[in-house]
Amino acid sequence: MSKQAKIRRTTVPQIAGRKGGEPIVSLTSYHAHTAAIVDKYADFILVGDSLGMVMHGMESTVGVPLDLMIMHGKAVVRGTESALVVVDMPFGTYEESPGVAFRNAAKIMKETQCGAVKLEGGKRMAETIHFLVDRGIPVMAHIGLTPQSSNVMGGFKTQGRDEDGWAAIEEDARAVAEAGAFAVVLEGMVEPLAAKITKQIAIPTIGIGASAECDGQILVLEDMLGLNEWTPKFVKVYGDLGPAIEKSVKTYAEEVKSRAFPGEDQVYK
Repeated sequence: MSKQAKIRRTTVPQIAGRKGGEPIVSLTSYHAHTAAIVDKYADFILVGDSLGMVMHGMESTVGVPLDLMIMHGKAVVRGTESALVVVDMPFGTYEESPGVAFRNAAKIMKETQCGAVKLEGGKRMAETIHFLVDRGIPVMAHIGLTPQSSNVMGGFKTQGRDEDGWAAIEEDARAVAEAGAFAVVLEGMVEPLAAKITKQIAIPTIGIGASAECDGQILVLEDMLGLNEWTPKFVKVYGDLGPAIEKSVKTYAEEVKSRAFPGEDQVYK
């Protein structure tokens, strides 16, 4: 019998066990070098389909293909050692049927060696979540503002402003929890509703624009670093990398044009 390798990464049960405990830290990452930095501080890293917009200039996440998620997922896993890596299932890879979802989720996990997948949708995806979990694929759910459904929603709109709509969102949360999801992302949701859902369900809630009442928080790394010209209003920007990068590139270009780079002391003679 072969000797089992020591488990170093944060596991799905460990994340699930943090319900009501120490807040769960998470960020997105799409490539190995940023993942290696985030890995030192995050409990889990999400390879989000937001990479379509952040990395590839797409207008939404809808056009992101499965192979692109797998490519970036591989890079993040290679760059990390301790955080649980969760990979988004892109639009069109899981909605058709539980069987289709399983084939695509299994492909993601086998090829990237990630620890879990994430998919969007509440009650309507409960059967699929149960099907995947029952077959050994850990699932993180995602409800509230679901970017893959932005065309149906009419854009990126905060959920729960009308209290009459709370019941449906609460039902979504209960459905994914009962189906076996180990955690659920609450996106773009008013604080009272997010707080109510967090108290109602037995799995951790991960907030993004859903207040500090959740069991954990996640942000898009490039947003919080100030790399994008526009960021959602709920994002606290912790860095100013966009202007810093532009200043560095401008200085480099000016030095090259003036033949002042790389400098006499740095040139091979």
